[in-house]
Parts: sequence; C-alpha cells; structure tokens
Amino acid sequence: MALSISAVVLLAIIVFLLVRKSGLKTGHAVVCMLLGFYLASSSIAPTISDLTTNVAGMIGDIKF
Repeated sequence: MALSISAVVLLAIIVFLLVRKSGLKTGHAVVCMLLGFYLASSSIAPTISDLTTNVAGMIGDIKF
C-alpha cells in the first residue's frame, strides 16, 4: 500500500510540473486521469499492478 501512495504522489507531482512548465493542458491531464481510473477497473489492472511492483522491486535492488 505504501508503494501505491508513493506512486500516486510522484505521478501527481509530475503532472503538476508538466502542466506548469511544459505546457501540458489541464484538459489533457484530466483525460489521462480518467484513463487511469478506467484502466484500474479493467481486467488489465492486475497486470499493471504486478508490473509496477516488479519494476519498483528491481529499482530497490540496485546497489550504488
């Protein structure tokens, strides 16, 4: 659950910066958000969740 909250905060910050600095229109951000909600309720949601968890695990295993 902590990963989901962190990912949401990170993505919200990225969208905010894109709207403010890169010219992303607010309407485009809303469409992307709605797409996320529809994907979350679709049959592909578990696959996306597993992929996100695996990528986060791979990043966490990197030793500097």
